[in-house]
Amino acid sequence: MSLELSNYELTWPAFLFVSEGERILKSAGSSWEDRAEWLMTEALSGAAAVADFRERANHHDVDPWASTASGRGRSVVVTKHEWFSELISRASEIRPAAVPRPYWPQRQGRGSPLDGSTVQDARRDFARVVGDFADNGYLVEHFGEECVDAPDVLPDASVLIERRLGIPGLWPLAPETWDEDTFYGLIEVFHDLVSRPRMRRYHDFCNCGWHHSEFHNGPARILYRAKVNELLRAAGTEYELAAEGEDLGRLVAVTDDARSQLMHHALNDSPPDITAGVRHAIALYRSRDASPESKRSAIFNLGRILEERRTLIKDQLGKDEGALFEIANRFDLRPRRADHRGEYDEAFLDWIFWWYLSTVELTNRLITSRNAS
Repeated sequence: MSLELSNYELTWPAFLFVSEGERILKSAGSSWEDRAEWLMTEALSGAAAVADFRERANHHDVDPWASTASGRGRSVVVTKHEWFSELISRASEIRPAAVPRPYWPQRQGRGSPLDGSTVQDARRDFARVVGDFADNGYLVEHFGEECVDAPDVLPDASVLIERRLGIPGLWPLAPETWDEDTFYGLIEVFHDLVSRPRMRRYHDFCNCGWHHSEFHNGPARILYRAKVNELLRAAGTEYELAAEGEDLGRLVAVTDDARSQLMHHALNDSPPDITAGVRHAIALYRSRDASPESKRSAIFNLGRILEERRTLIKDQLGKDEGALFEIANRFDLRPRRADHRGEYDEAFLDWIFWWYLSTVELTNRLITSRNAS
């Protein structure tokens, strides 16, 4: 079987689509088809994939001894399970959904821009993203869901948000009323509220609508971060939602790809005895409201780790290892002494933080190599 993928477009990160799809393939019972259709409805643009899936035969409907029209050999019938399995295995080949190319009015300099290029555009886009999540049942676990058969009083969504953010009257969303702190606060709050329903069923009595169940916040938060970080980049915002670390789901300063990879390795490859220290240092440094004092604290945390590994560093660098600690000892990076130097640009703190973090990552690799030997 060779699946034709040209008519499909992914609106999800491919790895998340694969992860949720593989989970469905491992599930038992007839409900796997409903889960598969729901996943494709969410993750793929349009209805083409679901329509193609429905055209396939169920496994129990296939006659393994049926002959082909020519009478030679048995027919090859692709089942729904086989079709969906190939779709998931080839997800990396499906092109990502893209913003449409500019239409005539935009090309002529008229009409609204398509790239969310202003802060107000970003706020409206964020309200739309949250609305899409709500429509797909991602807020049901916290906000509840109406049903004609169970007319219970639902939780007050505005009160739930106020308990977390301390600001009343924020639901329904009204982006034109937000200041910057409210906007950024809502971004972080909804990261913690979203939860993906892996199952839905249609309640047709009085056209009640879809009901959602089997919630899991892991895939929901991955998808939420991808959607929100995309709109923040489009608006030229210098922050993004952290995908790992002590500050997971909080807005942090954007760095380039190389330094992002350095943070990723330091967060994930550090041995247990220093993991907490590394996580705390990174959270202090990249916080949206990071001050020079918090950056000094971050450097101090990394410096303590390197002090504990001083023997290892000396074994590798010889007598030059002292140069690594001279900066922390002579400048205003440790508990202050009279001989500390403190008059320097804040860029110095950035430089020493990345130097120390890369040295921590280097020593991680040295320890791993030594243990392997």
